[in-house]
Amino acid sequence: MRRGAGLLACLMLLSGCDRVQDALDRSPPDPPAADAVAPLYDAHAGIRGVEMNGNVVELTVAQPFDQLQRGGSLWARVGPYVYLFTPSTRAVFETFPGVAAVRVITEVPNGEEVARATLSRDRLSDVRWRRSLNILGHALRDGGESPRRLEELTEWGEEHTTFRYNPIYLNQ
Repeated sequence: MRRGAGLLACLMLLSGCDRVQDALDRSPPDPPAADAVAPLYDAHAGIRGVEMNGNVVELTVAQPFDQLQRGGSLWARVGPYVYLFTPSTRAVFETFPGVAAVRVITEVPNGEEVARATLSRDRLSDVRWRRSLNILGHALRDGGESPRRLEELTEWGEEHTTFRYNPIYLNQ
């Protein structure tokens, strides 16, 4: 009985070797050129640039200084998530298998960084993508009158991304 189980285990391992070797032989897909990704973000105002940093798409976004003065640290923190949790970002992941992550960097007009957030390809399931789009929609529609909607988007972003905020803009 043991010998049969051992033989069966060996056969299963050997049959899996071809699949393992196939996986090892396959190289990861190449990342796209920035000019192939940029059109997906054409509808978004304020984008200064789309670049590739290895296999990470980097969007640089202008954040008006007066917005930061009016909205303080909440507007400094929410900035990247307004561009990150969009159908455009989801389309990047669906269209370009060579993209590992999308990073959004917000800057004031003089080029000083306000915040950045990076969303990894595998971070959101289909259900969480739908939730992300819903939270973003509420923030865009109601955020001016209800700052709590912006806070919800920020909290969601902080839960699902790696992020960094410039402390200068958090103390306003």
